[in-house]
Amino acid sequence: MTGVPAPHPTGDELLRILAALGNPHRLRIVAALAEGGRNYVSRLARELGIGRPLLHMHLQRLEAAGLVTGSLEVSEDGKAMKYFEVTAFALTLTPGVVVEAARTITDEEKATVKETGR
Repeated sequence: MTGVPAPHPTGDELLRILAALGNPHRLRIVAALAEGGRNYVSRLARELGIGRPLLHMHLQRLEAAGLVTGSLEVSEDGKAMKYFEVTAFALTLTPGVVVEAARTITDEEKATVKETGR
């Protein structure tokens, strides 16, 4: 999933979004990017007090859920820098949305949930 999540996400999309936001580190990352704007991995890691590899793993989950976007840029001194920013998103979660989403969970996602116990 890329871009802005649909107002009524599919079951698979909803599971990815909720799983991505269901971690305190990832909530803090989204909050830091929402408040501070676009940032590169090294600076964001220092600001949040977590290691770059761990931050990068969390950013990948957030990006896969469509909540942040990343872009690789080259600095003036030729150093590659990965920047991330929050993707505009809005999600209204109601019992009806959950019912609608549950009907669209794919067999692949059902197997993943069953295997991992997510």
